[in-house]
Amino acid sequence: MTQEPESGTVVFVYGSLKRGYALHHLLASQVWLGRAQTEPRYCLYETGEYPGTVETSRGISVHGEVYRVSAECLRALDAAEGVEDLLYERRPICLQAPHDVLGAQAWYYLGSTAGLRECGASWPGAV
Repeated sequence: MTQEPESGTVVFVYGSLKRGYALHHLLASQVWLGRAQTEPRYCLYETGEYPGTVETSRGISVHGEVYRVSAECLRALDAAEGVEDLLYERRPICLQAPHDVLGAQAWYYLGSTAGLRECGASWPGAV
């Protein structure tokens, strides 16, 4: 069931939740709001089978997708992202216009980035 555009939480996804990737099925019935870019405040790292983003003073704009999701979907996404296991933390993220007014949230990687390869603006590879 697709959510009404006015209800739900706006999330920015940049990795395995994007269209065409392993966990996108979790977003299949949610409202797609389009492609988006963050403000240049983040760094995207290759952590294995998925990426992780962190906020940093030497950040760039990360490319991803924006969705409006139901509370039920948000709980499923938190579980998939390992929030309870302290792998990721969901919190606000700064997006560029026109999505900057949506109050989006994203999952930030909480592990060490020492020795991890930077992905550039998009995972996998460059846009």
